[in-house]
Amino acid sequence: MSGSWLFWALLSAVFAALTAIFAKVGVAGINSDLATLIRTFVVIAVLSAIVAATGQWQAPAEIPGRTWLFLVLSGLGTGASWLCYFRAMKLGDASRVAPVDKLSVIFVAIFGVLLLGEKLSPLNWLGVAMMGGGLVLIALR
Repeated sequence: MSGSWLFWALLSAVFAALTAIFAKVGVAGINSDLATLIRTFVVIAVLSAIVAATGQWQAPAEIPGRTWLFLVLSGLGTGASWLCYFRAMKLGDASRVAPVDKLSVIFVAIFGVLLLGEKLSPLNWLGVAMMGGGLVLIALR
């Protein structure tokens, strides 16, 4: 099971849900940007320990330039997402912020088709539309 993408995707969803709850409680007493910085330090520390413990370190010079470019762009996107997410958590209800944040699933489907040439069947598009509708219904009050 641990070799399956679905296993890891479901685990990611569980941790993302917990992240929303922990973030909402954690951001209550401090500035949202400082909360994002603390979260980032925790992520860096944990990932550094995992890479070191499992011997996955690779010399930076061995990593191709294209890989660096897209990882840097991904990091900038992650940082922007986290800053916006924590600001939204500071201002809104977790039960409304998290579903709107999950609109990223719909954006990934659209960007995957437009930018990566991925193909979605009519049934897949129906699922994307239903997810969008469901997320809007959850976020509305």
